[in-house]
Amino acid sequence: MRKSLYFECYSGISGDMTVAALLDLGADRTVLEKVLSSLPLPGFKIKTGRVLKSGIDACDFDVVLDEDNHDHDMAYLHGHENQEHTHHKTHSHSHNGHTHIHRGIKEIREIIDRGEMTPHARELALRIFEVLAQAEAKAHRVPVEEVHFHEVGAVDSIVDIISAAVCLDNLGIEEVIVPVLCEGRGTVRCQHGILPIPVPAVANIISANKLNIQFTDVQGELVTPTGAAIAAAVKTSDRLPEHFSIRKIGIGAGKRQYDCPGILRVMCIEEQSEERDTIIKMETNIDDCSGEALGIVLEKLMKAGAKDVHYIPAYMKKNRPAWVLNVICREEDMEALQEIIFRETTTIGIRYTKMERTVLKREQRTVETPLGTAEVKVCTFHGEEYCYPEYESAARLSREMGISYRKAYEIVLESFKGMEEKK
Repeated sequence: MRKSLYFECYSGISGDMTVAALLDLGADRTVLEKVLSSLPLPGFKIKTGRVLKSGIDACDFDVVLDEDNHDHDMAYLHGHENQEHTHHKTHSHSHNGHTHIHRGIKEIREIIDRGEMTPHARELALRIFEVLAQAEAKAHRVPVEEVHFHEVGAVDSIVDIISAAVCLDNLGIEEVIVPVLCEGRGTVRCQHGILPIPVPAVANIISANKLNIQFTDVQGELVTPTGAAIAAAVKTSDRLPEHFSIRKIGIGAGKRQYDCPGILRVMCIEEQSEERDTIIKMETNIDDCSGEALGIVLEKLMKAGAKDVHYIPAYMKKNRPAWVLNVICREEDMEALQEIIFRETTTIGIRYTKMERTVLKREQRTVETPLGTAEVKVCTFHGEEYCYPEYESAARLSREMGISYRKAYEIVLESFKGMEEKK
């Protein structure tokens, strides 16, 4: 069963929100700390805790920087009134005796390569940074390798991105569904001055990676470049299953106060194997119609859209042997099928019942076998697939190859299993 994660970004997304949500979902903090301690990146530690956001309990993830790593321009960029958190950025300049370091994509690759993480986590972290680097390169019209940008080069952004990759890898996530990123309005102060929301890097990421965006009435930046890059790098789909169950929920807190909950909710979901629909069951008793006529009726009903047709032997009044004709169909096909029954048989009345049913998800697939191509029906139940070779395909191969139907059926089934094992 595939592990699917749904990112509900109604309050936007940022790096720290993502890591907090994944830790809340169950990612192993010990594994994360071991990876972070192996990085050639001194001057920080991480802190996690619980906070209330709009009355909702959420996990808070913070990167606490040493004084030498502090960016003293943050008071300007985010306003003097918002200084309760220690999540800061760095860029290259000297300020009050502190020297800040430029880190481009080359330096960041070296940092990731030296970290003690799984190959998948390393690959994912590099992919997130590449997405961000390409967006910044386009925004500033410079080659990717020459980008020395504020957002990626900062220690806390590096930690956020690597942490998100490590946590996703630790959870064993195979599919990530990101239907939409909700963004605010207005402008934001940044290193380059006052910019419109979404800032250029975020807009470039959304454009290049086919992310869906929805603007809200919130005044402020809800989607950060780091958050957008994570969403772009991990997204495998933007469509939720029609029916699914929620297995576990993680809630990560944002740092800024806006007119929205300020949380990122991630849900581990499982697509439902069963689907429910409504069908019609029609039946009628027939005691004065030939077997030949009834055979034609069955054929015509199936061709006209009936899902199933069958006869049940019965005894009617005056001890007459008879047949009960049963037809299963969709409600929209009912009138056409009734017309066939009245026209082709001797019945003068049809009973019908509307019924609810539960059916397994199924799909038709083509399988290459040593005998030739064959069609199979694949049903899914609780993440497990069950294959049923189609009768017509197996019968055709049986006739063409001069073998028994049972043998043809088994060869088709084995070919399907072999094809699945190669995936």
